[in-house]
Parts: sequence; structure tokens; C-alpha cells
Amino acid sequence: MENQTVAQKLEALVKLQSIDSKLDELKKLRGDLPDEVQDLEDEMEGYRTRLGRFETDLKELEEGIKKNKEAIKEAEKLTKKYNEQQKNVKNNREFDAITKEIELQELEVQICEKKIKESKDKIELKKGEIGAIETLIKEREADLQNKKDELEGILNESQEEEKKLLAEREKATKKIEDKLLKHYTRLRSNLSNGLAVVRVVRGAAEGCNIIIPPQKIAEIREKKKIVIDEHSGRILADVDLGSMEEEPKPKKAAPAKKTKKVV
Repeated sequence: MENQTVAQKLEALVKLQSIDSKLDELKKLRGDLPDEVQDLEDEMEGYRTRLGRFETDLKELEEGIKKNKEAIKEAEKLTKKYNEQQKNVKNNREFDAITKEIELQELEVQICEKKIKESKDKIELKKGEIGAIETLIKEREADLQNKKDELEGILNESQEEEKKLLAEREKATKKIEDKLLKHYTRLRSNLSNGLAVVRVVRGAAEGCNIIIPPQKIAEIREKKKIVIDEHSGRILADVDLGSMEEEPKPKKAAPAKKTKKVV
């Protein structure tokens, strides 16, 4: 590679660009399918996370109902106990104190019953949300599977060709010096059409259609140095026949007119 001529370097770059352009075409066949599949998978992950959160809320509500039912049993037990004690009181003061405890336990039962009702209402709403999101997950799973099947079909058709091109690309990159390869790679990542190495066609650089001055076209044809388009940064590797117009030949000077002597 150290002894490569400029022409050989350009030839290697043109080969690499040709391979990459073919790979780009294969990617175009897939269209937006890979992104659509990824978006659907991300969306599904979001739905599953939300479903998990709803199910946790549901368990907490059911656990709350269970605790409130236990609190009601305990309050009823105490109420029964206080009612028995009330039968054996010795004075009004004891009676009033026990009556107050009974009222507190009855109030506790009312509060717990209210909480149970509220929790049951929330559970019904939560079950509705869970049902809705489960339906949505089922629909999205079907969409995702269809997209995956479609993408897999396209990949299977182009798999062998892509594998072959990738092998060719690996060989091609080994024929290009690191500095030039890095410039090429950086260019491709910054250009929407991926054309980092182009020809001059009808006096303009491919990919950007910017007119190339005749002097630079001559330099490209000579292939004595790597010529870069100053506007786009593209490597100008070759010139088509339409751009090889001969420079106009200089016109011969017209003979001087003889002047008559005046006698």
C-alpha cells in the first residue's frame, strides 16, 4: 500500500464506493421496517411496564381491603367485649367511658367499610385499565409479528448478497491507507446519499452537481494527486467523456493591413 500510485488509490476508493452503494441499495429495500420494528418493540416495552404497574396497584388495593376487613373484625370483637363490660359497670363514669370506646370502634368499622368501598371502586377502574392495555398489547403484538415477518422475508432474500458484499468490502478496505479510509468513512456518515467518491459528469461533481473548474478537471484526469471538492469534501476520482472538452485553440493574429502612401 505504501508504494501505491494515486491512480491505484483512487481505483481502490472507487471499488469501495461501488460496494457501499450496493449495500445502501439493499438497506433501502428494507425501507423503514427496521425502525418500525424497533419502535413497536419499544412501545410494547412501555405497555408492559405500565401493565406491571397497574397489576402492582391492584394487589395493593386488594391487600388494603384485606387489612380493613381484619380491622373491622377486630373492632367488632372489641365492641362485643365492651358491651359485655357495660353490663357490669358500677357507676356512670365507667358507663360513659365504655360507651365512648364502643362509639370509637363503631366509627372505626364505618371508616374501614368506606375504605373498602373506595378500594373496590378503584379496583373496578384498574381492572378496566388492565383489560384495555392487555387488548392493546395483543393488537400491537400482532402488528409487531407482521412487521418482523416482513423484515425477515426481505433479509432472507438479500442475506447471501449482503454477506458477499461485506466480504468484498473487507478486502477492499485493506487496500486503502488508514488516513484516506477515515476521511472516506467520515464523509459517508455526513452525506445523505453516501456518495463520498464521485466522478465529474458534464463538468459537475456527482452527488452535489457543483460545477468543477476546468483546471481542477485537468488535475483529476492526470491522477497525480487526490482531488477534493472544496464545497462538499467529496473525493473526485474520475472524469466522464462529456467533461473532457478540448480547450479552445488560440486564434492566429490577423495580418496587418498595408497603408497607402499619400503623395
